[in-house]
Amino acid sequence: QVQLVESGGGLVLAGGSLRLTCAASGRILSINTVGWYRQAPGQQRELVADIASGRTTTYADSVKGRFTISRDNVKNTVYLQMNSLKPEDTAVYYCNHKQRNIFGTREEYWGQGTQVTVSS
Repeated sequence: QVQLVESGGGLVLAGGSLRLTCAASGRILSINTVGWYRQAPGQQRELVADIASGRTTTYADSVKGRFTISRDNVKNTVYLQMNSLKPEDTAVYYCNHKQRNIFGTREEYWGQGTQVTVSS
């Protein structure tokens, strides 16, 4: 099992910045992908950004150039730096961890979510 604890959400004015942190613990395998997803009221959960253990990154078009995902493999922590925030970024942000165990079985874990609210 892998446990994920998110922090860093809050209320910010449009144009402001926040940094989200996802700290992982437990049975973490060296090859994994950690991502941030978000879900706004009445909307489906969507990928914001993810980063593989080799540091390959993926971003949603809506956040490219504004958000940066990074990771510290020693601390098992992933960060999402969010700049130039917009009201439409308001959502609950979830950390997601994917890995494949020695049997080839895919494992996936979710954090509890952290609220980000951007006021205009």
